[in-house]
Amino acid sequence: MLKQRKIPMRMCVGCREMFPKKELMRVVKSPEGVIAFDHIGKAPGRGAYICRRSECLNKAVKIRALERQLECSISEEVLSQLRRELDEAENAEAQP
Repeated sequence: MLKQRKIPMRMCVGCREMFPKKELMRVVKSPEGVIAFDHIGKAPGRGAYICRRSECLNKAVKIRALERQLECSISEEVLSQLRRELDEAENAEAQP
């Protein structure tokens, strides 16, 4: 019999639901303090996971969950970049 691999689960900071790690997007604050999406999921730094829905990002920003998780304040410029990348990811998933 083959041994079944454990699927790592992570919580979305917006909706607070648990999902498999591969289904979420990771926002990372690098050791230099740069905040961006981590597309490979292994970048060094402090990370937070968010659903691939813009509502979750908006909610995480509104309740400051993203800032608490990353332990820093996030500028509006960085937030607009995150929203733009999330919209692109949503559109890519919607197209077959």
